[in-house]
Amino acid sequence: MKHRIVVLGAGYAGATAAGRLAKRLHSDDALITLVNADPDFVERVRMHQLAAGQDLRPRPLRDTFAGTGVRVVTALVTGVDVDRKTVDLAGADPLGYDSLVYALGSTGADHGVPGVAEHAHSVAGKQAALRLRARLSELDSGAPVVVVGGGLTGIEAATEIAETRPDLAVSIAARGGVGDWLSEKAQRHLRGAFGRLGITVNDHIDITRVAAGAVIDGAAREIPADLTVWTAGFAVHPIAAASTLTVSDTGRIVVDASMCSVSHPDVYAVGDAALAEGAGGKPLRMSCASGGPMAWQAADALAARLTGRAVPETTIGYNFQCISLGRRDGIIQLVTPDDRAKSSAITGRAAARIKEFVCAGAAWSIGHPTLLLPSRRRHLAATDEVVSDLVTRSRG
Repeated sequence: MKHRIVVLGAGYAGATAAGRLAKRLHSDDALITLVNADPDFVERVRMHQLAAGQDLRPRPLRDTFAGTGVRVVTALVTGVDVDRKTVDLAGADPLGYDSLVYALGSTGADHGVPGVAEHAHSVAGKQAALRLRARLSELDSGAPVVVVGGGLTGIEAATEIAETRPDLAVSIAARGGVGDWLSEKAQRHLRGAFGRLGITVNDHIDITRVAAGAVIDGAAREIPADLTVWTAGFAVHPIAAASTLTVSDTGRIVVDASMCSVSHPDVYAVGDAALAEGAGGKPLRMSCASGGPMAWQAADALAARLTGRAVPETTIGYNFQCISLGRRDGIIQLVTPDDRAKSSAITGRAAARIKEFVCAGAAWSIGHPTLLLPSRRRHLAATDEVVSDLVTRSRG
């Protein structure tokens, strides 16, 4: 009987893991099933572009994985029973597995702020971005737009909207300083871009409520907003926390260096859904930059254990952060492996080109899952060897 591997989620992490497993394991021995609610691979790093009115190329998952040995199931995951080794799907029978790769990602987090769900839009996913796109098209010239959140997502959303709709009054509000983690050079360039695009910056303002036509801070001051875009953080889906998996206080699955669950040795977690330690002992941040390497690590570790080979040991670290400031400007912030900004940064059109190359390259690698790197599909080790290894690690 084939070893059943189920991968939940086909974002950057899940799709990468499925493709890499297909390259590592012989199809005679392993059945890989990729489950995703959307029939297409969604370039989540481009959701601000989609929201601003740009059309993205469709990337059907069935076409992507045709001929790879990966079976694609389009269905919404509603629950996981890690003790019975089953996955519940909306409108379908439960799906059984022998090994699970959990990559359900994240969604926007409102942090309990009243009015966010009712009055704010986001770029946390394709449907959310399309709703924001529709609302933007309804706004009259001069309408105030407030982007809440001063991180990468907020910066990219604000600049993309301001460039696409220069007739709108775009502002950005953040609890801390907008982009204050960047180097001095990058911060200067960012402020210059905000000025060029006419974006008003509201640093150190804590938005405590979102109303139909305004955002309100802790001092009850109102900032007019015909449209509020909420980008103040992300949260994982509650499915893992509802299971017996060991999760963090935010619901992320706690994993070891091989991306294996610390409580269930037949479960791996990657991407935003996993809490993993990176360089310097710091938790890896929710990002595409983390999701890809985590997927490589998990796929290689799972394949190694199933085929009786040594598990590779790698510490995941960062090299740079990419920030688009519209279509013709950007920042490439060089960082230490533990994600602290260095003094060096690339800015302007060169940075925009690099960012586009990185985004296009990530999508290309998803679309060609078995082309990158030499592949050698290995047969599984004897079943008793695999079981013995899993039992040993579960007791350790």
